[in-house]
Amino acid sequence: MQLAEHGTYTIKPQGNILVVDAHGPFNEATAADYVQDMYDPCEKFSGETWGLLVTFYGNSVFTPEAEQALVEVTRYRMKRGMIGNASVILQSSSADLQQMQLRRIYQSCNLTFHVFSDIYSARNWLNSFVAEQSNAM
Repeated sequence: MQLAEHGTYTIKPQGNILVVDAHGPFNEATAADYVQDMYDPCEKFSGETWGLLVTFYGNSVFTPEAEQALVEVTRYRMKRGMIGNASVILQSSSADLQQMQLRRIYQSCNLTFHVFSDIYSARNWLNSFVAEQSNAM
């Protein structure tokens, strides 16, 4: 079995939610590309409140460098209006480790987040959370 050296991802805005689908390992090279690709969508949301829905397919464990890059891009996103994150982990034999890393990233940024095992529940929670917070502001 040959493992992919780099992961892949897509980034798509859907209303006031930025949707990311990530597949495979998230190493330093993938994280660097991801951070660069995140700037433009975040700028389009700037001035609005919005949420991030990320679905991780497979074993998307982060290298220490990738984890640090994700902390930095999370802070950047928060400065541009991101108020919550819903992460979904699917088809992973390392879900516990992935969840621990996500918790470290988002707690270090003081961002409200939840980790889910299905996209439907994650999207419902995030839509409700963003709507409630937007109305309260």
